[in-house]
Amino acid sequence: MPSPQQARAQASAITSGRTAPEAGAAPMSQLRELFDGPRLSPGQRRIAQYLIEHITEAAFLSITDLAERVGVSQPSVTRFAAAVGFSGYPALRERLQSIALSALGSTPGTPAEVTSNELQAAVDAEIENLENLRRDFADPDEVIRVGRALSESTPLTVLGLRISVSLAEYFTYAARRIHPDVRVVTRGGSVAYDALLQSREAGGTWVLAFGMPRHAHETLTAMRVARSAGLQVALITDLGLGQLADEADVTFATGTGSRLVFDSYAAPVVLSAALLQAMTDADPERTQGRLEEYEQVAEQHQFFLRD
Repeated sequence: MPSPQQARAQASAITSGRTAPEAGAAPMSQLRELFDGPRLSPGQRRIAQYLIEHITEAAFLSITDLAERVGVSQPSVTRFAAAVGFSGYPALRERLQSIALSALGSTPGTPAEVTSNELQAAVDAEIENLENLRRDFADPDEVIRVGRALSESTPLTVLGLRISVSLAEYFTYAARRIHPDVRVVTRGGSVAYDALLQSREAGGTWVLAFGMPRHAHETLTAMRVARSAGLQVALITDLGLGQLADEADVTFATGTGSRLVFDSYAAPVVLSAALLQAMTDADPERTQGRLEEYEQVAEQHQFFLRD
């Protein structure tokens, strides 16, 4: 029996056939429209979370009371109001009150959009990120092209620093099943420089970099080192514009979940899996051979439980 990875590798490959554009996703609730767009700090997310969970009461609090309820300073509330696009807290409170009154006036009870808790809101935001990514995949040509280039780069280097380490390690773990030489760089500074320069000297042509918020200076510097050494850089990040994107040869931008204190990465993980699929499609014979060899070793040494 083929392993799940083998079965997926044997399944239909990514094709370049285009489909008609889909209709836009349903709009978020009024509160989510206020808070989802800006990049909020962890403290500001606490304020947003409190407002979402207690909108019918919180909309009528003074700035002093709101700061006390959330456990932040009054200036923090003022900065939060500015971050979400208002001239100050009074202007934000006026908008919140209109939403709260609308919720209170509905029958029966409060609309589901307002009554959903923060965990549900976080899932809703990730669903929207995935819907946007699905629309992007209507034209998979760039994913196919870059996947082929990553497959041909030997060695292939994967870069992920700070919060992006987990994404880089996930991609590397899977890519090593189908590629003969994948190197992961998860430490910045001179350690990253050495690894990138050695990769180029060994014949590597591409680096896949992950740059999730908060975007690190050391990621930017490592990308510059890679390009100066003659490596091309494919970047997976949350922003299509900015300093990281400026240093990349190819940028794949997809949303991250920012409703909770720490971001979640459903869409970047799916995008990573799509690049891995494109790599398997680029050299199916090598893919099949390596997966079969790995399954033999895994069976011999009993790597996995028999579920």
